[in-house]
Amino acid sequence: MAKKLIYRPCVGVMLLNRDGLAFIGRRRNKALVEHVAPGHEWQMPQGGIDKGEKPAAAARRELYEETGVSSATLLAEAPDWLTYDLPGDIAQQAWRGRYRGQRQKWFAFRFEGSEDEINIHHPPGGHRPEFDAWRWEPIVHLPALIIPFKRPVYEKVVEIFAPLAASQNA
Repeated sequence: MAKKLIYRPCVGVMLLNRDGLAFIGRRRNKALVEHVAPGHEWQMPQGGIDKGEKPAAAARRELYEETGVSSATLLAEAPDWLTYDLPGDIAQQAWRGRYRGQRQKWFAFRFEGSEDEINIHHPPGGHRPEFDAWRWEPIVHLPALIIPFKRPVYEKVVEIFAPLAASQNA
């Protein structure tokens, strides 16, 4: 009998600047098996929740570890957990075959610092860089930039946090 795979608990972060644009990074390791669609290597910061860690704390930690950003104010938390499944052949290879996909809790933060705080090449604490490039992007463009199997999650995240991006200049 095949082992039933579970979802990996994870957080995602939409970091909005004062113009209502979202931070996106281009995944550094394009050879990873979950990068199956060339041109779709861009994503928002995200990562696993450590044992005993609260999702909001994990979101702040992942944001810092992947971008160096600490000057950020929590704006909102998505009301529900969002899930995506890895394609079957990828699920067998990614994360040592332990997970079928991710169960994500998303958070929106406002970036309050200056852009020189963003450091994707030498993340604090000696963490391995996740991204090799970054930029600010209108949130409506995000679903088209993400790997296709994650697109429904990004569409929902954009829907949930769109009012926050629109109100940045208010």
